[in-house]
Amino acid sequence: MDVSFPSNGETCAAWHLTGEGDAFSGERGRPCVVMAHGFGATMDSGLLPFAEAFAEAGLDALLFDYRSFGESTGEPRQLAWPPRHREDYRAAVEFARGLDGVDPERIVLWGTSWSGGHVVYVAADDPGIAAVITQTPDMDGVRTLREIGKYAGLGQQLRVTLVGIKDAVRMLRNQEPLMLPTVGRPGELAGMSSDESEPGMRAIAGPSWRNEVTGRAVFAEWTNRAITRMDEVRCPMLVQIADRDSIAPPAPREPPPGAPRGMWRCGSTRVRTSISTSGNGASGRSQTSSTSCDGTSARPRPVSRPL
Repeated sequence: MDVSFPSNGETCAAWHLTGEGDAFSGERGRPCVVMAHGFGATMDSGLLPFAEAFAEAGLDALLFDYRSFGESTGEPRQLAWPPRHREDYRAAVEFARGLDGVDPERIVLWGTSWSGGHVVYVAADDPGIAAVITQTPDMDGVRTLREIGKYAGLGQQLRVTLVGIKDAVRMLRNQEPLMLPTVGRPGELAGMSSDESEPGMRAIAGPSWRNEVTGRAVFAEWTNRAITRMDEVRCPMLVQIADRDSIAPPAPREPPPGAPRGMWRCGSTRVRTSISTSGNGASGRSQTSSTSCDGTSARPRPVSRPL
């Protein structure tokens, strides 16, 4: 069902799927999974099968487009900026809590890639979130930029940065934004240009997706570090890692050397990690593995309570 909700003076377009059966129904209603896409993508680009699976299992699902993307309002168009996206997630959560048949105390956040980091920030700020699912997340923007540098090279990164500078100047002058292709072939000027970036995105792209974002988006990664908020999340979290991810490095989400496999407590957060053997984390076999909170020196402690 097509729905919409307000966010900071604009309107976010959304789809609401109602959970089937009563497997998850409680006195106050069903859980609801709030979902949005990653860098420069829209809800009609591969998210619906996930939402349909949740609904078939008995959970409601709310998919939405960020402001300035897809069917949502907002100018300039294609403005990719994490703090702005997180505001939209919070507005979506507030809207979901008021949906008929939804238990406001059982809201689950789902994110992938860029939004896989957004949901960590939102859950860290909202103690009422019941659970988090984050698929192949971009948890550490600085490390992601380093990973991109490995395949793109310094020259390519400088060219992309120049686009960002030019767009920032245009913003200050109230001019039309300078766009950067979201994905491209290796060697092409784009936000992501690994071997699988363009074919992978085009394989799931919906009719509202546009292969461009405002150039200023290149500066967002320097401060986009969800990993710094992990121990503030107070609900269970499922993290899916693609072990051959060429964009968002899996290292920040892997266990410390020698750590046994299982489920771990990270501060107040219970974390389970699923490692996918596929390159993009969206398909292929997976296995359960341990994880650490920050992927560095912290030693997790085992917990027996299931997610």
